Amino acid sequence: MGNNLVSTIMSKFPIPIKAILLDLDGTLLHTAPELAESANRMLRDLVRPAVSQELLMSYIGNGISWLVKRALTGNMHAEPDSALYEKALPIFEKHYSELLLQSKPFMDVVKGLDEMKAVGYRMGCITNKVARYTEPLLKGLGLAKYFEIVLSGDSLPEKKPHPMPLLHAAKFFNVPVKSLLLIGDSLSDTLAARAAGCPVFCVPYGYNHGEPVESLDQDAVIPGLPAALTLIKLA
Repeated sequence: MGNNLVSTIMSKFPIPIKAILLDLDGTLLHTAPELAESANRMLRDLVRPAVSQELLMSYIGNGISWLVKRALTGNMHAEPDSALYEKALPIFEKHYSELLLQSKPFMDVVKGLDEMKAVGYRMGCITNKVARYTEPLLKGLGLAKYFEIVLSGDSLPEKKPHPMPLLHAAKFFNVPVKSLLLIGDSLSDTLAARAAGCPVFCVPYGYNHGEPVESLDQDAVIPGLPAALTLIKLA
């Protein structure tokens, strides 16, 4: 890479930021084991073959309904029989409710949140997970205290990749949307950020449908939350 290109890339950092929005599944929390186990318990109850955790991880990020449909079909795009889906969804929800609080934060998540709070950044959590799971997870794992606003997949008429949650958060914080930073792990996060007009950083350890986040339209790939603070400044 030439020196001019390096200097052009680095010149945009540090980005002035007033508030930080964080995705949940695959960014803050490693929820894949519990989601996969719930899906396989559902499949067992329906006398259907199990699905690998690796395959199910590639389906995480668009909400429970999407995950259940993908587990039933083993396909990213196929639709299951509607009667089968209606039978399967409450079975999945029962199992997931039982396993919910077994999820754990990824490495350095709490450290990163503490450091962001200490600097003075306001923070919110923006997820496609429905509120009846989001809120118990954040409270049960001690993360709720960091966030002034939590927007779940059913909080607003639209969810990521639609920009509505980000625009709503900007209005809540009373800041320009370009002063928000979204930290996520998937295509839905980058599409939402670009549509809203705010910068987005991606972590590489999450659930981007099995694809590397380096290929996404992001402003930076960071190894963990603390690294974000080296690329931004409080506006």
